Amino acid sequence: MNRRILIIGISVVMVVFVWGIVPKIKKAGLKAQASSSLAKTAKDLYAQATALKKDRQLMEAKVIYQKILTEYPNINNIEGIQKELEQLNLDIIFLGADKSRTVVYEVQGGDSLAKIAKKYNTTIDLIKWMNNLKSDTISLGQKFKIWTGQFNIYVDKSQNILILRDGNEVVKIYRASTGENNSTPTGKFKIVNKLVDPVWFNKGVVVPPDSPANVLGSRWLGFDLPGYGIHGTIDAASIGQQVTAGCVRLRNEDIEEIYSLVTIGTEVVVVD
Repeated sequence: MNRRILIIGISVVMVVFVWGIVPKIKKAGLKAQASSSLAKTAKDLYAQATALKKDRQLMEAKVIYQKILTEYPNINNIEGIQKELEQLNLDIIFLGADKSRTVVYEVQGGDSLAKIAKKYNTTIDLIKWMNNLKSDTISLGQKFKIWTGQFNIYVDKSQNILILRDGNEVVKIYRASTGENNSTPTGKFKIVNKLVDPVWFNKGVVVPPDSPANVLGSRWLGFDLPGYGIHGTIDAASIGQQVTAGCVRLRNEDIEEIYSLVTIGTEVVVVD
């Protein structure tokens, strides 16, 4: 994944000073000094972010990570730092650390997890994750943290990536496969069905989920364009290439993560 992908959604401003009359040897020395200073500053910021995470100040740590990626995109291990930010974004959601997008709900008579999830346009899985629930059984008066952010999905065919967003904010970037010969349709779609261990209907032949020939993997998110959607794979080595019949393909662990977060009606935008 190139650096442009890793800083999607983050503006980067580069200011270049040209000292036309400074001897080359002096310019080289200044460049080395500036590089050393930049690395030191980025390293200090990273240490600060790490300390904030350890103290469970996750929102504050997020700001520091974003500052590193914005102001120092050329430091070593930028990919690793991006991945840490993505995991931090998920932790913020799972722990309800963003108070502006988390509410506390008290269970009322007649409630179920499905009813609560529908009320807040979230998933049962996410409610269970956020509240450490091991079953769907709930009790009157229980209080649950509920995520109120609105996820959407952005697919860039030219980069073979899928971006999970909350509003306009990037949550996580996944490597994907798209259609060979540019066969993945572009445009704005909605998820209209969600399936666990989907059956594959291949040219009139029913391929069951446990068949090694079933290319859909462990999850299916179907578009409002029949025959197209996002699914898992039985061939993880193909991820990152344009090799599908038109659908968007992810590793099983990635589609399972997204499946647990997004609801029916989630918007999907696909671009060339």
